[in-house]
Amino acid sequence: MGYGTDPGYGADPDYADVPGYGGERAFEVYEPRPSHGAARPLRPRLDALRELIGLSRSRLDRRALAEAGRVLDGAAARGRHSLGHTVVALAGATGSGKSTLFNALAGVEISRAGVRRPTTAEPVSCAWTDHADGLLDRLGIAPRSRHLPADPHDPGLRGLVLLDLPDHDSAAAGHRERVEWLLGLVDAVVWVVDPEKYADAVLHERYLRPLAGYAEVTFVVLNQVDRLPGEAADQVLDDLRRLLDEDGLALGEHGEPGATVLPVSALTGRGIGDLRASLGRFVGECGAAERRLTADVDGATGRLRPCYVTDGGPVGMTEHARAAFEDRLAEAAGAAAVGQAAERVWLREAHRACGVPWTRLRRRARNGPAKDPGGAMAVAPVTARPAVDEAVRILADEAATGLSGAWAQAVREAARAGAEGLPEAVDEAVACAAPGGRPDRPAWWSVVASFQLTLVIAQLVAVGWLLGVLTGQAAGAWWPPVALFAGAASGGPVLAWACALSARGPARSHGEAVERRLRDAAAGCGRARVLEPVAAELLRYREVREKYVVAAAG
Repeated sequence: MGYGTDPGYGADPDYADVPGYGGERAFEVYEPRPSHGAARPLRPRLDALRELIGLSRSRLDRRALAEAGRVLDGAAARGRHSLGHTVVALAGATGSGKSTLFNALAGVEISRAGVRRPTTAEPVSCAWTDHADGLLDRLGIAPRSRHLPADPHDPGLRGLVLLDLPDHDSAAAGHRERVEWLLGLVDAVVWVVDPEKYADAVLHERYLRPLAGYAEVTFVVLNQVDRLPGEAADQVLDDLRRLLDEDGLALGEHGEPGATVLPVSALTGRGIGDLRASLGRFVGECGAAERRLTADVDGATGRLRPCYVTDGGPVGMTEHARAAFEDRLAEAAGAAAVGQAAERVWLREAHRACGVPWTRLRRRARNGPAKDPGGAMAVAPVTARPAVDEAVRILADEAATGLSGAWAQAVREAARAGAEGLPEAVDEAVACAAPGGRPDRPAWWSVVASFQLTLVIAQLVAVGWLLGVLTGQAAGAWWPPVALFAGAASGGPVLAWACALSARGPARSHGEAVERRLRDAAAGCGRARVLEPVAAELLRYREVREKYVVAAAG
């Protein structure tokens, strides 16, 4: 178990709500001193993590955010106490000599050491400061278990609050839970191991291996080296370092940051001076709390990473996906079919206006005015619901590409919610945008119609003239009226044919304009009901990703 992962001593594991959000701002009063190893500012990361939880509460399960909330709560609680104090716990297995080492560091016998196990029934503290009561209250250290060292004003350990914890492998009820709860609160841990149990699988798998991110606030002390003859102590120490390296726990060797590994003998005093000096330097930097909390944030954001980061490539809705969705929606609404119908209507109206009047009269006489196909209107078809559903599904899948499970589901739900009632809305919009009457008559239609009427009048004049010549009521030869009639009669169809050719381009433009209006109407419905909600969800995800990047320190 790593630091900061335990829900708390006596806490409810179900969590009625996500902690760390809506309560006191973590580290509101926290102004850390510059310290070695604290290269990344903690305050912006905590603020970003808090905002991340707030933005994610409606998208992620509360249990996924619970650990991050506990980290914020822990940061807020620690920030209310002096960072000049450093809480260091001595932890270890039964018989490792924690209590003897605790007494050796304190310079006075405080924690009872003996053969009977477990010796330490409850945590005991020793503080090189007069103002640690608030911290000890937070840790649940009973007043009777708070002690002072032989030299409370030792400048080498000024600010140190040392705890002697119960054995982590104790068979006594509650000891292990209490130890794990305290390990989630202290600033640093000194793990005390002995030559017999330093390779214990439970110690490494349950405690040391999860400490990989907490190396800078971890000490590993090989106690009882006085029991090892000759070079055996160095061999055991080397083997311990190998095991820690296999656990992934970085070792602070050659000036690099990491865990400190030291051999000591609490019984004989060997190595105690080196341990006191290391603790003195560590406490003097006043950066343990920040390093510890930084590791907590690292661990929490690392476990949250699958919720915000995937390896699925670019994330978001591309312009191509938007355009394809609008195309599918327009196709489902029948915009192209209506545009083609509008083109045909325009051509028929042009033929009615520019055609030979005799032809229109014959059609009316044959079909009747109500059945005259020249007045046919372009009617918008009913939107195809399966095609709309398919368009929404394809868009949702493309928009969710590259998103983690919860956010991909949120995008799909936003698209599905917008699809409810979309076919009806498209029908209404398309019906309003569809042509509602005969197309507007261009001016040249009237000119051609007047000319066609003139030709009809010319034909009638020619017929009357010819009858007058034949009956002797008019002088002259018969061929001039015949020529006039022939010219007028042939001029009408020729003019109608020429106008039909000229009308194709404007008719096509009219049909395209109608199709465009219908496409825009359908696309407007799609944007308002589907594209905008999906885009808003993606924008929320991008904002969350930005907060996650800050919280995770990039």
